[in-house]
Amino acid sequence: MTRHPLFGLALATFGALMLTPDALFMRWSGMGGYQMVGWRGLLMGAVMLVLWALTSGHRLRDLGILGGGFGIGIVVCQYFNATLFSLGIAHAPVAVVLFAVATVPVFAALFARVIIGEPTRTATWVTIAAVMAGIALAVFGGGHDGVTFDRAALWGALAGLGVAMVLALNFVILRARPELPILLVIGLGAVLAGATGVIVTGPAAMMQGEVWAIAVCGLVILPVSFFALSLASRYTHASNVSLLLLLETVLGPLWVWLGTGEGPTGMMLAGGVIVVGSLAIYLWFAGKRAARRAQVAGT
Repeated sequence: MTRHPLFGLALATFGALMLTPDALFMRWSGMGGYQMVGWRGLLMGAVMLVLWALTSGHRLRDLGILGGGFGIGIVVCQYFNATLFSLGIAHAPVAVVLFAVATVPVFAALFARVIIGEPTRTATWVTIAAVMAGIALAVFGGGHDGVTFDRAALWGALAGLGVAMVLALNFVILRARPELPILLVIGLGAVLAGATGVIVTGPAAMMQGEVWAIAVCGLVILPVSFFALSLASRYTHASNVSLLLLLETVLGPLWVWLGTGEGPTGMMLAGGVIVVGSLAIYLWFAGKRAARRAQVAGT
């Protein structure tokens, strides 16, 4: 099954869809930035490290690989991803953060070119441009409903860009180094971020808010989605994984609407149609191209 040409795209789509309700549960939790970092990091990290301990047949080898530069690089990427996203959501307009995170396909294409010499197809660049235009329309095209940039919005944009860069680097490294134990390296990065969150927040304040909501994020949404997305990067280009990750930017606000009653504007819906439509067209053509390759290989 993993050798099927569309396996990587299907796995990335599953991981991205699993991640879409993340912002809703973060909103339901009512927690502050570092408090969410603490809960999300420790729970996600614990799940992934336990799964690694139960499933890995080469624990000593995995630990040895962890000490290499690429292993440490993934740990650092996950640390900053877990930290910056929670802080951005807590202190800045969600729309600005998600728009900045949406630049991850651009960084993925650039990093893949520099680090592993992997070219990006023209169709991918066209899709990236269409998706970015749709997200820009959704976030900034609402007139009086649009986002006003102030200090908080600037911080949100910077945090989102940081998340985009480390996510893209994460996908590219995992594609370049398939021997890296995904559960171990991502789990350690998450635990380190979580420990930082607890230290900054203080143990006494960690129980404030709706713990059950953030527990769903840490125990289910984050481990499943990030494992699927990271594994998918080994079977398809990092830019493809990054493109599908943008489903969260569009579907995340819809989950928030269903869960909190914060309805999207007309421009948000129009931008969402452009994003989802662009991705659907891209995946359709990618499927046809993969089928042709498989047919040629079989003849």
